[in-house]
Amino acid sequence: MNLLQSFEKQQLNKLTEKKKNPTFRAGDTLKVMVKVVEGSRERVQAFEGVCIARKNAGINSSFTVRKISYGEGVERIFPLYSPNIEIKVIRKGIVRRAKLYYLRGLTGKKARISEKISRKTGLDLILSPKQEDIIPAEPLAEEPPAQEIKSEE
Repeated sequence: MNLLQSFEKQQLNKLTEKKKNPTFRAGDTLKVMVKVVEGSRERVQAFEGVCIARKNAGINSSFTVRKISYGEGVERIFPLYSPNIEIKVIRKGIVRRAKLYYLRGLTGKKARISEKISRKTGLDLILSPKQEDIIPAEPLAEEPPAQEIKSEE
C-alpha cells in the first residue's frame, strides 16, 4: 500500500467514526438532506428519489439519486462521505442490476420498482425477566371471615 492509499484509509476511518451511513443499494428510495449555504444563511434541502447507481471507491465513493420533478427527470450525484449530507432509507427496492440507468428511458408505471418486504421468522421469543426485576411477594394478611347475615324468611 502506498502513501496515498494509507492516507485515504486513515481519513475514511475518521469520517466513519463520526457519522454512520445507512446501508443501501441501487433500487432503494432515499431521502438525502443536503446542507445548502446561500450567502450568510444556511438551510437543509431534501432530495428524495431512487438510487440508480453507487460507486464504491474508498473516500471517493458516491451515489446517484434520480427523481421526477414536474415531469422532468432530475439526477444528482452525492459524495457518500460528505459531512454536508444526511441519508435516510425510505424503502428497499427489489432489482437485479447494480446500475439502473435503464430507468432514464422509462416513465410512469414502467419506472416503478417493487418494494422489498422484510418477513418475520414467526418465532416469538418470550424473554424471562431478570432475577433483579422480580419483586418478592409479601404474604397477605389473612382477613377475618365475613359474617353471615341471616335473612328472615
